[in-house]
Amino acid sequence: MEPTSNPIYSQHVAVIGAGAAGLITARELLREGHTVVVFEREKEVGGLWIYSPKTESDPLSLDPNRSIVHSSVYDSLRTNIPRESMGVRDFPFLPRFDDESRDPRRYPNHREVLAYLQDFAREFKIEEMIRFETEVVRVEPVDGKWSVQSKKSGDSSNDEIFDAVVVCSGHYTEPNVAHIPGIKSWPGKQIHSHNYRVPGPYENEVVVVIGNFASGADISRDIAQVAKEVHIASRASESDTYKKLPVPHNNLWIHSEIDTAHEDGSIVFKNGKVVYADSIVYCTGYKYHFPFLETNGYISIDENRIEHLYKHVFPPALAPGLSFIGLPAMGIQFVMFEIQSKWVAAVLSGRVKLPSQDKMIEDINSWYASLHALGLPKRYTHKLGKIQSEYLNWIAEECGCPLVEHWRNQQIVRGYERLVSQPETYRDEWDDNDLMEEAYEEFGRNKLISKNGFSSFQG
Repeated sequence: MEPTSNPIYSQHVAVIGAGAAGLITARELLREGHTVVVFEREKEVGGLWIYSPKTESDPLSLDPNRSIVHSSVYDSLRTNIPRESMGVRDFPFLPRFDDESRDPRRYPNHREVLAYLQDFAREFKIEEMIRFETEVVRVEPVDGKWSVQSKKSGDSSNDEIFDAVVVCSGHYTEPNVAHIPGIKSWPGKQIHSHNYRVPGPYENEVVVVIGNFASGADISRDIAQVAKEVHIASRASESDTYKKLPVPHNNLWIHSEIDTAHEDGSIVFKNGKVVYADSIVYCTGYKYHFPFLETNGYISIDENRIEHLYKHVFPPALAPGLSFIGLPAMGIQFVMFEIQSKWVAAVLSGRVKLPSQDKMIEDINSWYASLHALGLPKRYTHKLGKIQSEYLNWIAEECGCPLVEHWRNQQIVRGYERLVSQPETYRDEWDDNDLMEEAYEEFGRNKLISKNGFSSFQG
């Protein structure tokens, strides 16, 4: 639906979370003329990119009474997409050769991403809108508006009314733990990657890592530096998969899924191989979790599908007062936050209209039907894969903003091809200099390199 000529309304909007999604959303709301309050439970901006050596009291994060740590970042983490495609479009994530504390690599470490987000917050004066160390404990609709109950450390709770709430709280703090037959009697140590930080505790151990994408690929190789053996269990592999992988310590194998675990310490894979392991690390992803949200059952989560959301953003019966930013899994996360939040801001101002509630529900059901026809389970609802650019371009056209650049999309495509074919070296050896040059040429044409005070591209 094209932007309308309707009058522009300024709304009072609560943004939950000051990670990348919350910072970018706050900026877009402000640009559209809204007033914004950002609630952030930590002492600083950055969300999941804030590293903490602390881990939770329950290593599997299953105990509801555990001490919760919101960071999932491990010490060796580097981005798995190149920095030029990662950054916001008018504030590119360029290397800072003028500051020795910064990481200029094309695939930088997590500290560099946090520094970029801090730069973004300062540049666009977002921090003055943020209430730090303030946790949102309840959000609910009240007489056409939204009640937000928050609690600052050591203080009593505070209730406020907003015209709208945008949920930017992320989805990387509630671990998903795979079920393994016999695991209750297995005697070894178990941990979810949410609580993994450094490889030291696994020295000379035999370790099984469940999952071989992103964190699984990284963490297995990190642990292999000190462990006796590391065995990856991969759901994506054929049932007879058994392969030794080329790593410096010659101690990493990939298998099919785990079949059973036993009280003698053995792990039996579906390929028939048996490993006596000391530890299991679950790199099995996360669950969507919004404990503060009270919608009288309208918003629910079923097999990690959030029901029901129009284009993964608006719940039809509660739109536009409630929206979600950053739910789909895709490579160009920050640009997704930018485009989605431009849409939300434009809808809230009246510049763009949503379809009727019935039309939105019809679209949602059509999406569900397409997944079912492909044989994909509900947990794939918010995984967009190869259609991520198509999805973002649809939203961009709705709110009249530029489409995703060709070079940005192709960097993600080629990057993931390298990740699969050369997981040991894809961050430091690449074959897309043409796309990198195209990106920096665009930054130069738009005068973005000098604007941000960053060093020019070093080819």
